[in-house]
Amino acid sequence: MTRIAGMAGNRGRNLLNIADRAPGGAAFAVILATDPDAPVLEGAAERGIPTEVVPLEDDMDRRDHEEAVLEALSDYEFDLVCLDGYMRILSETFLEEAPTTLNVHPALLPSFPGMDAWGDALEAGVSVTGCTVHVVTDATDEDGAVVEDDVDAGPIVTQEPIPVYEGDDEADLKERVLYEGEFRAYPRAVKWFAEGAVDVDLEAGEVTVDADVAGVDDADHDGLPSRRVVSDDRADTLRYGENPHQDAAVYTDYTTDEASVVHADQLNEGAKGLSYNNYNDADGALNLIKEFDEPAAAVIKHTNPAGCATADSLSDAYEKALSTDPMSAFGGIVALNRECDAATAEQIIDSFKEVVVAPGYTDDALEVLFEKDNLRVLDVGELGERTERFTEKPLVGGRLVQERDLQSIAADDLEVVTEREPTDEELETMVFAWQTLKHVKSNGILFADGTETVGIGMGQVSRVDAVRLAAMKANEHAEGKDAEGAVMASDAFFPFPDGIEEAAEAGIEAVIQPGGSVNDEDVIEAADEHGMAMAFTGQRSFRHD
Repeated sequence: MTRIAGMAGNRGRNLLNIADRAPGGAAFAVILATDPDAPVLEGAAERGIPTEVVPLEDDMDRRDHEEAVLEALSDYEFDLVCLDGYMRILSETFLEEAPTTLNVHPALLPSFPGMDAWGDALEAGVSVTGCTVHVVTDATDEDGAVVEDDVDAGPIVTQEPIPVYEGDDEADLKERVLYEGEFRAYPRAVKWFAEGAVDVDLEAGEVTVDADVAGVDDADHDGLPSRRVVSDDRADTLRYGENPHQDAAVYTDYTTDEASVVHADQLNEGAKGLSYNNYNDADGALNLIKEFDEPAAAVIKHTNPAGCATADSLSDAYEKALSTDPMSAFGGIVALNRECDAATAEQIIDSFKEVVVAPGYTDDALEVLFEKDNLRVLDVGELGERTERFTEKPLVGGRLVQERDLQSIAADDLEVVTEREPTDEELETMVFAWQTLKHVKSNGILFADGTETVGIGMGQVSRVDAVRLAAMKANEHAEGKDAEGAVMASDAFFPFPDGIEEAAEAGIEAVIQPGGSVNDEDVIEAADEHGMAMAFTGQRSFRHD
């Protein structure tokens, strides 16, 4: 375990933050202050950390004071020294005897060294400042006098950028740099030292950090960096978030090339703006129709598909998608992967929809769509390739980052495991159902016939309940179609045969699922008993967000 000697002049908030977080398992052996009334001493005592005080006596020169500090620390074992507001420039007297010594400076060095980094940043009018954790090096001459050009000039370990906003004063900036910058960067640096990932070469003035790399050696995780620095610009404030009591805004990343609802043009400018939920649902709808090369349409409600279909024409695709569950589609989001024509537009406005998303519209289609005052019409431009590799989910205190689920299957990829082989038509439907099911919240079950959905069971905590829900939707809510003779897709394996039994009762004749359950043989046997064809994908398609 890495032991730290902390040295502070006043509040020592960085030291106490490190103590609370114990990055890399590091812990404080002692915290030393130069003032017996320094608040950091009380904070250390509350945490059970030993403390020392070495006052700055009037007749004590720099070297004498440093020798007194070393004497006070001599009873403690420590591997690293961390300074925090320690208002003394250290000389070789201390630095040659102590382990590596770190300091955090409230600016992106070499910019704005010295005592008033915040004021200097504001005076310079910069839009970004930050903080720097660096190795402390000797900044004194032979007589112990400070050499200003050598202050805060040690090799840099890590930095954290912080925005400067219009109207900031020094107090605002100081707090933001501390809480959003120093509280991130300093523990990070300590963690690296605790993990033995840092090599300090003082002669070369360099610090090498093995852990701070753009990716990792494991090819399966290439591109996931050790640090993420994200800078998005607020595009708009929203009326509210998911609910009226929640404030919300939408931020944009201007480096994104992929077709996106955030960057889409809203063509009917007089209509109300998109809400938080509109953005979320429209993004889900757009991602779904990007799966298909054929003309495709989808209706999304609460981030789940109410229906999806491909067809020879866009209007036919929309008709088939809507007929899956027209009741649930009320107030939903429509996404199309072709230029919207008048025939499709006429169908869209036949019932209430919140938003329509497409890669363009004919003039006739716009004339039709604009008849609905508050139907938001988004033009995302050419769909092109899906270029964004990662997706993320914020958590309280952090965020999850993963590769997007861009898996795509073909009929040749499937492993048929039942006595009955699926027909060519069933194989085509299996592929369509699997690509659509990726966008259904887990536990997800999808019934399809041809290349259109007929029933969807989403978000259930029981897979057999998801089958029952899909069957109910198909047989009670769908218009002009039902579950009889349909293909069922499951986003994960069936743990027991009961899901197959429910599907057979609904009229399902073929199944696509990942496989991999310890009860696969029982599930296959149940399918064989009902004359079903079943194919395994060998991969699941969970969607939990």
